[in-house]
Amino acid sequence: MLDKDKIKQAIFSLCSVMSVSGFEKRATPYIESTFKDNFDSISCDAVGNHLLVKKCGKENAPKVIIDAHMDEVGMIVTGITDDGFLRIAPMGGLDVSIMQAADVIIYGKEELRGVIASTPPHLKKDDKLPAPDELLVDTGLNGKAVKELVDIGTPVGFAPVYGELLNGRLIGKSFDDKACAAIGICAVASTPPEVLAADVYVLLSATEETNRLGGVSAAVFATDPDYAMVIDVNLARVPDTKDFETVEMDKGISISHSAATHRGLTLATEELCREKDIPYTPVAAPSSTGTNAATVNLVGLGVPVVDVGLPLACMHTYNEVISMTDICSLASLVREFISSDKLADKMARREDIII
Repeated sequence: MLDKDKIKQAIFSLCSVMSVSGFEKRATPYIESTFKDNFDSISCDAVGNHLLVKKCGKENAPKVIIDAHMDEVGMIVTGITDDGFLRIAPMGGLDVSIMQAADVIIYGKEELRGVIASTPPHLKKDDKLPAPDELLVDTGLNGKAVKELVDIGTPVGFAPVYGELLNGRLIGKSFDDKACAAIGICAVASTPPEVLAADVYVLLSATEETNRLGGVSAAVFATDPDYAMVIDVNLARVPDTKDFETVEMDKGISISHSAATHRGLTLATEELCREKDIPYTPVAAPSSTGTNAATVNLVGLGVPVVDVGLPLACMHTYNEVISMTDICSLASLVREFISSDKLADKMARREDIII
């Protein structure tokens, strides 16, 4: 039985751990200590991918990957001024319009609280936004003190502040995509081994935000799965967006139809949703899903993959928004997906399923 409070706390906890793209290995101690009792093995490869394995105990069992990328958007220190300000550059697709005055953590020799400097409107000559390389972080320290604690190349992340809105909405940083990672972990951890239809590999993949190939390719190649599900956030509908570019919140998960995914597995996953009364929205993503799915699909001899999305508003900001209704839908689908003997048998034999 899925515990909503446990899933919510797992999301807040995992998303609080710093894992700016390229620095995912810093999360290893947390992942190993927190989830070691729920999986048969936990490992981290040279790229920074974390793999949490839960075996079904069946002989010659098929293998399925549940992938959610572990890296988050953030910043990196590019310079230090004589008066103690840090120059930064984005790691991943950050929106400069929301960055000024943001509350950040500098992960140097010590963790330092900082704020991105903002020119007050009274002193601005125009409404032009600063370029990313013009942004400065103020820690309150002078140049000498900062240089003793911070080096060029130090990661900077948004401060981990979390809360709730009304109607089951969660707010905070790094839900893209660590919320999906936490949901996947909880779903697999709560499924008894004897219920599993395959050996399950929860892949917390690296560098998705900064490299479209991502670290996922190395882990998928090493695992050689029979099939896979990529779970990532999707753009939630807000008043100033177009319907075809977004999905509604509180209506369940999204399932992508794309040239980058396996059509049979996609249709079978939709059928599974209908059988189990899991709400979902089909979306068209013609040539690319914008997720790891396109990479997973082309690893090795090819991996059948389905792309599943969790609606998220305010993407790539320090106040992303997700819905508990959609979270529960995603958790339910992951559990049903890894427990489907019919699906596992067909995918293990690479039998065409509903093409």
